[in-house]
Amino acid sequence: MWFFARDPVRDFPFELSPEPPEGSPPGPWILHRGRKKATGSPVSIFVYDVKPGAEEQTQVAKAAFKRLKTLRHPNILAYIDGLETDKCLHVVTEAVTPLGVYLKARAEAGGLKELELSWGLHQIVKALSFLVNDCSLIHNNVCMAAVFVDRAGEWKLGGLDYMYSAQGNGGGPPRKGIPELEQYDPPELADGSGRAVREKWSADMWRLGCLIWEVFNGPLPRAAALRNPGKIPKSLVPHYCELVGANPKVRPNPARFLQNCRAPGGFMNNRFVETNLFLEEIQIKEPAEKQKFFQELSKSLDSFPEDFCRHKVLPQLLTAFEFGNAGAVVLTPLFKVGKFLNAEEYQQKIIPVVVKMFSSTDRAMRIRLLQQMEQFIQYLDEPTVNTQIFPHVVHGFLDTNPAIREQTVKSMLLLAPKLNETNLNVELMKHFARLQAKDEQGPIRCNTTVCLGKIGSYLSASTRHRVLTSAFSRATKDPFAPSRVAGVLGFAATHNLYSMNDCAHKILPVLCGLTVDPEKSVRDQAFKAIRSFLSKLESVSEDPTQLAEVEKDVHAASSPGMGGAAASWAGWAVTGVSSLTSKLIRAHPTAAPAETNVPQRPAPEGLPAPAPTPVPAMPTTSGQWETQEESKDTEEDSSAADRWDDEDWGSLEQEAESVLVQRDDWRTGNQASRPGQASNPGHRSQESDWSSWEAEGSWEQDWQEPSPPEPPPEGTRLASEYNWGGPEPSDKGDPFAALSVHREAGAQSRRDSWGDDNWEGLETESRQAKAELARKKREERRREMEAKRAEKKAAKGPMKLGTRKLD
Repeated sequence: MWFFARDPVRDFPFELSPEPPEGSPPGPWILHRGRKKATGSPVSIFVYDVKPGAEEQTQVAKAAFKRLKTLRHPNILAYIDGLETDKCLHVVTEAVTPLGVYLKARAEAGGLKELELSWGLHQIVKALSFLVNDCSLIHNNVCMAAVFVDRAGEWKLGGLDYMYSAQGNGGGPPRKGIPELEQYDPPELADGSGRAVREKWSADMWRLGCLIWEVFNGPLPRAAALRNPGKIPKSLVPHYCELVGANPKVRPNPARFLQNCRAPGGFMNNRFVETNLFLEEIQIKEPAEKQKFFQELSKSLDSFPEDFCRHKVLPQLLTAFEFGNAGAVVLTPLFKVGKFLNAEEYQQKIIPVVVKMFSSTDRAMRIRLLQQMEQFIQYLDEPTVNTQIFPHVVHGFLDTNPAIREQTVKSMLLLAPKLNETNLNVELMKHFARLQAKDEQGPIRCNTTVCLGKIGSYLSASTRHRVLTSAFSRATKDPFAPSRVAGVLGFAATHNLYSMNDCAHKILPVLCGLTVDPEKSVRDQAFKAIRSFLSKLESVSEDPTQLAEVEKDVHAASSPGMGGAAASWAGWAVTGVSSLTSKLIRAHPTAAPAETNVPQRPAPEGLPAPAPTPVPAMPTTSGQWETQEESKDTEEDSSAADRWDDEDWGSLEQEAESVLVQRDDWRTGNQASRPGQASNPGHRSQESDWSSWEAEGSWEQDWQEPSPPEPPPEGTRLASEYNWGGPEPSDKGDPFAALSVHREAGAQSRRDSWGDDNWEGLETESRQAKAELARKKREERRREMEAKRAEKKAAKGPMKLGTRKLD
């Protein structure tokens, strides 16, 4: 039986890359790129081939193998695995690049910043301090060839081939025999004068000075060049001169060198070094310190290297969220670092965290997620949005804090394109109906109308037909002036979604009523919208063949492309109004009555004027919303994102104290507020008016269409049938004749008064009819009971008096 010896190199779990070796440093080792066979993760593999007659070099390589395997420090090259055979030595480490190659590549890309160099040198000095002060080891090979850089830009100290003990164990320093390395020896060793080295770190600190010179000036041609600091920063020059001084006794200990450079104004006293030092000790920091650190981190990330943010800051942020209970403060820096990731990395690292965050009950985290949704929405797929994101987001519509309700409404602009049929046309519309009808904050009602106008193109045709006209008509009766403007602009933004019949019979009458609105901003927008709809109707009247083209989007399926018309009106969107809500929230953290936001209307004649109410400064025209408010919001939104942590979010978990808030009846209040009209106290409140919606949960009963208009009396000619002095009428059909709806012959003629028309739908009539029917039934039942009692009384006759028996 034959047995074949297994090849240890072939069975090694790591394999060399076919690419040529990276610029290997001078010495016995050759650096290769490699990967782990099982996972494909990149590694670096140092290979030494055993050659006959090179026993001394082989012993040096084996000693370095042993040292690297036993030494563990964050600033020393990390050992992963190794292989030792009679023919070769393989040492597997983390994926690194020689410092010389790294500096050359970065110089071609624009060069390294001083921040990066300061932290890199800090790491090398810290590694030397660990070796000298903690391990009593002399590195004996500090130079450019012994320093490597990982993918995060961290500098690692390697080249442990010639290391020896500072206590004299195991003999003196090994002989190098390589001229490229011997030029870094200090003068007390190179000139052979026999001057004693007073301190064990003196030689390594001289070599550190050589390394600093090469980092800023390039390869060291000769030792005499050290006298000229060259491009070394001025803040580092005094400490550099201590390192390359001829007297070895004045060369500082590595720990003291760090202390000197970290002094105020020192080369290593900067935000980048402080951030790295904090991240290294973050596990032992107090929660309050972590909170403060993450709050300030976002401001500094713009000046930090991209690789550092991706490979060092990001893992710490994810760990802090997963295990450190860091909360909402990690969101801002997390999304800022996420900009450096490609789509695949974002899906793997950020999205799972975001999905988990949405299930959190922390209000500060929820509102930050909603505020910054624009940064990650493009990476969320539709199944994730509908099953894991939207069910948690909709809870914000019912939150007692107005800020969360407002941000939830604004987030729908981003979520709507990814929502399925049920979530968009049923669930979301329920919440929008309740907010627009019942929310006590005027700006939130306004934002709901704004958002509905912007997502109208995503709704199904049946939902658009049932919802949009009624919703915007209701908004025009809101006591909050910006809500009325939003209703008008909502009509204009979705003008391509209405038929000509709806434009003439439903929309224009509503808009005409706003031409006498007390607020000039409402009147201005109403006139603009009226002119737009009239021009549309006129163009179809002049050329009836345009009807099909004009109404092509009315019954079309939902499509983002249909929102092109709304985009031109997008200047009035959420940003312009959100500042009102922000001011309101900062002024009143708990829910405030809607009356604080209602502009005062002129009191009807003959009635006492209402008590004055504080009103915030409101924009007078739509143009001011698009310019002044939006410019102010740029500052407010940027600063507000950092102020959410200053709010007392703990108190938001408690219910607000009961406040007597009288619901505004938009239907009666808007009419009564105009001169010459008195409010009817018998009308129901808006809350009562929406009770059927809460029970049924259906839009059909709440945003119901008004009944079609009655036909004109017999004999009345249509306007298009008259010759108004223009050219002779053509043989083309009249589109409005086809659009008119004819009722039964016995219908009553239509009244001429605008005020008698019911533009609010059949909701009130339906409820009044039901109430009247119930009253009649109760009255009939009462009469029936009285009749039965009378019959029983008549059947029995007069009551007889009984006699008492006596015993």
